[in-house]
Formats: sequence, C-alpha cells, structure tokens
Amino acid sequence: MSPRRRGRGPRTAAAALASLLTVLVALLAAGPAGAADYRYWSFWQQDEGGAWVYATQGPSVARPDDGDVVGFRFAVSADSGSAVKPRGAADFDAICADTPGGDGRKRIAVVVDFGTPGDAPAGQTPPRARTACARIGSDGTTADALAAVAEPLRYNSDALLCAISGYPRSGCGEQVSGKDSAGEQSADERDSTAADGSGGGGGPAVGLLAGVAAVVVLGAAAFWQARRRRG
Repeated sequence: MSPRRRGRGPRTAAAALASLLTVLVALLAAGPAGAADYRYWSFWQQDEGGAWVYATQGPSVARPDDGDVVGFRFAVSADSGSAVKPRGAADFDAICADTPGGDGRKRIAVVVDFGTPGDAPAGQTPPRARTACARIGSDGTTADALAAVAEPLRYNSDALLCAISGYPRSGCGEQVSGKDSAGEQSADERDSTAADGSGGGGGPAVGLLAGVAAVVVLGAAAFWQARRRRG
C-alpha cells in the first residue's frame, strides 16, 4: 500500500465517525420533541424528609398512615419522569393543627395544586392551590381523604381521577400537542426539577453527548494531522 493511501485512512475514519455521531446527536435531540404530552392530575406522597415522591399506587389503593401528607398536581407532562410536583410548603403539623385526632380515625394532610394558566384547558382558569386536613377511618384510602376535603371529584370509567373540586370542568388525561409546562413554572420549581433529574426533557444527556462527539472528532482530526506530518 502506498504512503498516500495510508494518509487517507485516518481522514476517512474521522469523517465517518463525525457523520455517525452527528446523526446520533440529532436523533436523540429530536426524540423528546415527538413525545406525547397529557393533561392530568398526578398523585404525590411526601417522604420522611418532606420531599415529594411520585406515588406508585393510585389514590383509591394507597392507604396513608396518620400524619402523612399527600398531594395532587394538575399539569401537562409526558410521564411520571417529567411530571411537576405540587408547589409551596406542605407541613402536616401546620395543616392539621386544628383537627383533633384519636377516636379510631386518622388525619391526612392534603395538598391540591390546580396548576398554572399554561396547563389549563382552553377557557378555564385554575383555582388557587389549597391545603386541608382530612379526618377519615383508620382503613381509609387517599381517595377517601381527598373526597373528604375536595369534592366534587370526577372519575372516568377506568377509575382515573379526572377532576378535583370540579376542576377541570371536562376532559380526562387527554393528549395535548406542543405544550411545555416548564415555561409556566417558577424559577425555584424549575431548579428543583433540574436538580432531581425529573425534568424528562433529555437536554442534559443530549448536551453531554454533543460534547463527547466534539472531543472525539477533534481527537480524530488531530490524529490525522499528526499522521500527515509524519508522512
């Protein structure tokens, strides 16, 4: 093989690698844009440290203990990974301070965040967020606690929670297009979502991959230049 052909090998490899990585970055960047978003009520539970955790059971199944805090947030998101949490402080002692316990009943602090105007269905305005202390039977579910403080509730035929306190007036988990609820979040909420990795937009991963691609391509180019100088 002639020296000229040997010099062309690294350049060809670098060009091929650059093309492959460019296509990969483009595909990953385009992926989230095509994901479907839905408008719905998400259900949250507060952990021992006071942080909101997306519930793994539905409200009609989950049975909170006395002293627990549960939350509901109406918003537009693609899945649990991108769902936004209830906003504001949620302290059991503050919410249930005036509600007596005992008598075989339990107290559950309930937080209801109706979301932002950007998340609202057309022609509707979200009510202000509210908190309440539900006092229910010892075997009661989260749905029982919600019904005790936030009626009227609306469910669909699949037992999906569609409305709390009559909001929204219609619809239930419908798909929406082109909606990015992050634009309606407060700065603190966006920072919190980014910090715990629940944003779901894929931006950091795409940015990291783009950086790696740039480093690899530059390295390949430097290798080709070195081979040319040696040749």
